[in-house]
Amino acid sequence: MMHPTPQQLGYYFPAEFHPHEATWLSWPHKEASWPGKIHTIFPYYSQFVKYLADSEKVRINVANEAMKAFATGHLQNAGVNLANVEFFFHPTNDAWCRDHGPAFLINPNAEQKKVVVDWNYNAWGGKYPPFDQDDIIPTLIAKHFSLPVYHPGIIMEGGSVEFNGEGTILTSTCCLLNENRNPHLDREQLEAYLYQYYGAQQVLWVEEGIVGDDTDGHIDDTVRFVNGDTVLSVVETDKQDENYDILQQNLRQLQQMRLLNGKQLNVVELPMPDAVIFEDQRLPASYANFYISNKYVIVPTFRCSKDDQALSIIAGCYKDREVVGIDSTEIIWGLGSFHCLSQQEPAV
Repeated sequence: MMHPTPQQLGYYFPAEFHPHEATWLSWPHKEASWPGKIHTIFPYYSQFVKYLADSEKVRINVANEAMKAFATGHLQNAGVNLANVEFFFHPTNDAWCRDHGPAFLINPNAEQKKVVVDWNYNAWGGKYPPFDQDDIIPTLIAKHFSLPVYHPGIIMEGGSVEFNGEGTILTSTCCLLNENRNPHLDREQLEAYLYQYYGAQQVLWVEEGIVGDDTDGHIDDTVRFVNGDTVLSVVETDKQDENYDILQQNLRQLQQMRLLNGKQLNVVELPMPDAVIFEDQRLPASYANFYISNKYVIVPTFRCSKDDQALSIIAGCYKDREVVGIDSTEIIWGLGSFHCLSQQEPAV
């Protein structure tokens, strides 16, 4: 007998700008993700937690008491409101909670108002084994809170999908249709999973991701919803830059898209920072990898002349929140930033 899917039961994945109960994080500990530099990221990471804890709970996965004590020391140094921080002994392989954390769906009219979807996780196409601990995180969290769990049985990462909360998902073909994820599924079959397990009705596709992105082109580095019908889309102004053509093509695709109600997307252009290079490697630095908390929009900055312009453009979009920049030059060496590190738990 087939069990009903979340969509059939009226559940959906809300937009990130929907009110949060909490933000989930997995404390960074994997040396190999920040080779030679992991010690440099903690002050910036702790500053991120400080802003989060100002307006919502912060729920952090840690391996053990020693990691909890280490984390608490850094958070105290940053002046974090520890009354809003909760630790969970859920060991992880890595810190990228956007991709291995739970997908929380809500239905305010149901008796059980919140459920968890636990997609399979393979560390971006099997690039960074092991990932067995990350793969089970959503189910551990659901069990702790006695929430029903759905297992679609296919690979999906939170950073590869972007939601407007009104039935539309934005994603990229370069990531979701990559043969290292779900080679047995074509586009229509993948869309069916997105509808059934995110409670969506429409999937809009851009082609490409930015250079240096080891996730095969996550959407959270290129296009983000501001509201139901507006997106911020990163563009490169330097025609010699290797991101120029990629992002122009995405822009043209966005301009041709129509929402469920037939409306065109309102596209706001956001500049790319100057190339961030470390040890001859171009890093996937993007202002689009911001995180929307209840009170702030927390934006990665890169010690770049375009930082202020980017913050100003984002501030023009989110008038109900304060836009703050946190230096992400050290964190981006891990090939991700604040959005990649976090996953929201909606209030309901």
